[in-house]
Amino acid sequence: MDPTLRQLRYFVMLAETQHFGQAASRCHVTQPALSMQIKELEEALGAPLIERSRRGALLTPAGVEVAQRARSIVQSVRDLADVARQHASVLSGPLRVGVIPTIGPYMLPSVLPRLHDAFPRLQLSLRETQTLVLVRELLAGSLDLLILALPLHELEIEELPLFEDVFALALPTHHPLGACESVAQAELGGEHLLLLEEGHCLRDQTLAVGQAAGASELDDFRASSLATVVQMVANGYGCTILPELAVQVEVGDRQGIRVVPFMRPPPVRTVGLAWRRTSPRRGEFVALGRVIVDALGKPPLPASERDDALVGEIL
Repeated sequence: MDPTLRQLRYFVMLAETQHFGQAASRCHVTQPALSMQIKELEEALGAPLIERSRRGALLTPAGVEVAQRARSIVQSVRDLADVARQHASVLSGPLRVGVIPTIGPYMLPSVLPRLHDAFPRLQLSLRETQTLVLVRELLAGSLDLLILALPLHELEIEELPLFEDVFALALPTHHPLGACESVAQAELGGEHLLLLEEGHCLRDQTLAVGQAAGASELDDFRASSLATVVQMVANGYGCTILPELAVQVEVGDRQGIRVVPFMRPPPVRTVGLAWRRTSPRRGEFVALGRVIVDALGKPPLPASERDDALVGEIL
C-alpha cells in the first residue's frame, strides 16, 4: 500500500512539532486519528519513523529522510493547487500569512478590510510570532507569505520591500529631551533604553540605533510586547525607540509620555513581504503588497520595473 497525501501531511507536521498533541491540533484532528495515520505510514514504508517517548516524538534516521522528502511532496501538491487557482482568480482560496507582533496589531486593522474588499474570495489565516519561527515555518511549507521587517538574508526566500517605518524616541514628559521638537541620535548618549525581550527583531534594530549613539539597555528589564514597554516609559522608568506604525495605537493621548521625532535622516526599519522563491504565487503577493501600501497611506519604496509591470498587469 502506498502512502497517502494525508499521512504525509500529518507526518510533516509531527516532524516539525515533535509532539503528537501539537501536531494533531495544527492538523485539526484528534490525537488518536493522527497517531493511527502515522502508524499506517510506517507500515506502508516498512520502517519506524518515530521514536515515541515521554519527551515527545523523536525522528529516527529513516524518519529524518522521509520528513525531508514528504515536506517536498506536500509543498509540490500545494504549489499545484496554487497554479490552478491563479488561472481562476487572483488571490482566491487559502492563504496562510505569518506576521511579527511588532507589525500585526498596528497594520492589520487598516489592511484587512481593504484585502476583503479587493479579494473577496481570499481565505486568509494568520499566524503571529517572532521572525525566526516564521521563517522556519515558511521554509517548511506551513506558511505561504510573511509580513515582517527586512532583510532576512535567506537564499531560499524572495523579499519585496513595501515601505520604511520611521523610528521616534518615546520618553517620559519630565525628561529633558521631552521639550525638544526633534532630537539628534547623538543625544541618546548615556540613556538607558527599555527594550523587548530576545527574539524580537525590533529589539535588535532599536538597540543598534541606541548603541550607535552611546545608549545602553536598561538592565533587568525584558518585555514581550510594546504595550508593556510604553507603560514603563509613561511611568518614568526610562526611554524607548518606537516605530511610527505603533505610535498611534500604543501612545495615542496617553498621559506621561512624549514621542519626539529624530532629526533627518531618521533611523528606519523596512517593512515588506517574503515568500519561498519556488512559490508560483509571486504575482499575487506583489498585488497584495500594493493593497497594503495603499491601505496604510505609505509612500511605496522604489520597485523594479519588473514588479511595476507585474502589479499593473494584475490590478
